[in-house]
Amino acid sequence: MGIFDTVSQILSGKKPPVVAHPPKRKIEKTVSPRPQLEQIQLQEQLRLAQAEARDIIIEAKDEALKIKNRIQEELRHKEEFLDRKQGAIEEREKLLQAGEEKINERLKELEQIKIEQLQKLERAAHLTRDEARNLILKAVEESLQEDIAKRLREAEENAREDADKKAREILVDAMKHGATDYVAEYTISTVKLPDEEMKGRIIGKEGRNIRTFEQVTGVDVDLDEEGAIKLSSFDPVRREIARVALERLMKDGRVQPGRIEELVNEVKRDIERIMLEEGQKLCHSVGVFNLPPPLVALLGRFKYRFSYGQNMIAHTLEETKIGIALAHEIGADVNVVRLGCLLHDIGKIITDQEGTHIELGVELLKRYRMPQAVIDCVAQHHEDVPFSSIESTLVYISDAISGSRPGARYEDIEAYIKRLSDLEQIAKVRTGVKEAFAFQAGRELRVIVEPQEIDDAKAVILAHELKDEIEKKLTYPGQIRVTVIRELRAIDIAR
Repeated sequence: MGIFDTVSQILSGKKPPVVAHPPKRKIEKTVSPRPQLEQIQLQEQLRLAQAEARDIIIEAKDEALKIKNRIQEELRHKEEFLDRKQGAIEEREKLLQAGEEKINERLKELEQIKIEQLQKLERAAHLTRDEARNLILKAVEESLQEDIAKRLREAEENAREDADKKAREILVDAMKHGATDYVAEYTISTVKLPDEEMKGRIIGKEGRNIRTFEQVTGVDVDLDEEGAIKLSSFDPVRREIARVALERLMKDGRVQPGRIEELVNEVKRDIERIMLEEGQKLCHSVGVFNLPPPLVALLGRFKYRFSYGQNMIAHTLEETKIGIALAHEIGADVNVVRLGCLLHDIGKIITDQEGTHIELGVELLKRYRMPQAVIDCVAQHHEDVPFSSIESTLVYISDAISGSRPGARYEDIEAYIKRLSDLEQIAKVRTGVKEAFAFQAGRELRVIVEPQEIDDAKAVILAHELKDEIEKKLTYPGQIRVTVIRELRAIDIAR
């Protein structure tokens, strides 16, 4: 057996086998010292190998102990992580359960409130037998009045159908006199940009400039087109104010929320002055002077309004000239027809009150003590009330001629504008609402509230209530997004 086999057995923990040596023969000669030296060297090598083997075993045990400790530590960390995760899940389940219980309690409270309100309404709607009979009689009476008015209108229509050749000649001659050289100015909704850098400045950091611009002007800003900004709103006056303000803002260069508000207010004053001048020009064109200034200012707003695509100033000027010519031909009161034609659509400018444009126009003229004959012309120009005079009939005919001639009107947008106006009005009548704007062709309603009157919780409730009211009162395609904006501003002045 060699020295390496012996060392291997020592490392494996086995004792080396004892080598049986043959019996020594007696040698008479003296033993040489060389074999003894080799044995000593072998023993020394064996001792060193044993020491090295012990070191290797000790080192291996230490390494195994370290690996064992590391694995135990990792297992302990994983167990702690799993315990924490399990605790978090249990806590979340408790919170969800508690929230569900609160919601169920709130639903029960709301159901009870609903029942109580229905009971109150039932008690409030309770009528006696006499009261019910009176309501029925009143409804029958109103129905008969409508039937009488309908018969009168049918009789008037038959009379107009039987009009003779002379009447047709008068109408044709009046239409010739009604020709005008007024060119309708459709408000421009596209603003050209000097460069794309200006678009970035208008947008502002995180979009704050463009948001301020939309909130202050009430228009929708489209930035998709390269080199231009498109402004859209159903209200032409708003769109014109936004266009002029944006052009001035680009020239000024100071694009920031405070400057935007300042310029928009400045442009609003300028537009009011322009509309007053347009109203004066319209009145003087048809020979009307000394009209109350507020009425002149309202007439000037016709510059930015359209009826079925027909500019209101062009329509009013044309109709008035036709009415004056007809009045001269048949000997009617020219001044009554002149004022009746000029003021017949003035109620369309009043957008902050409930009622048709005829009802609003009549109330406005009564407030400024206009002659009753003129008020009758305005009240009867759509045949809502039977004609009471020749003058009111002439105003009706002039209006029909101007509106129904070929090319006068190209698009039915009255219903569209009314729907957007009603959408804004639903929000404006609410307490705490500062302003309301319809965007995206009526697909979005943005409501700005007073922060002192409506807190965050009430803002959420307001959005929900407006959504319900819109669903009940309006008919619209698609859906309408209701956005309630609550902004608190702290302002002071350093002197």
